Amino acid sequence: MVNKKEKVVVYIDGNNLRHRLMESQVRLERNKIFDYNKFVDFLVDKRTCVSKRYYVGIVRNIDNSKKSKELVSNQQKFLELLKKNKFVIKPGRIVYDSGKIREKGVDVKIAVDLVVGAFENHYDTAILVSSDTDLIPALKYVRHKKKKIEYVGFSHSPSHGLTMRLSGHIIRPTSLSLGLNRLMYYTK
Repeated sequence: MVNKKEKVVVYIDGNNLRHRLMESQVRLERNKIFDYNKFVDFLVDKRTCVSKRYYVGIVRNIDNSKKSKELVSNQQKFLELLKKNKFVIKPGRIVYDSGKIREKGVDVKIAVDLVVGAFENHYDTAILVSSDTDLIPALKYVRHKKKKIEYVGFSHSPSHGLTMRLSGHIIRPTSLSLGLNRLMYYTK
């Protein structure tokens, strides 16, 4: 039975989820956009969502090229859409290193927010949409504070480090293709 008074905070590692959604095993439909708001509603179910947080490295225009301008513009539009849907955007950094692009600071922000939220009793349950095992020490503290943690991953590439330590959801690609996809996408 779902406790409607249970306070839930959803923590989404944006880059991590985006990469999972692009993998061939998930097979996103063409000309459709993933609906993050419906995804959160699905995860929270009938409980009370007190916060939904989206963590992402912020793209910078490093070379003033058309492509850089487009990337910056597209990300800003996307983040504005999330803000309109009452997501809290938690920006990290993008580091451009010898042609490689790396995200910095996102996992630290998630870890800090998980710990602070548990300590200050902001939630009863934390829903984590990330497969980053760097979060395990923070998650141990959250469990120490007697909070529930639900891990959301994909069955074709779950984080074994997280699944061994947490209870919760594993989203299976077959679930996406059997109707859940209609719930979580909208047409461009």
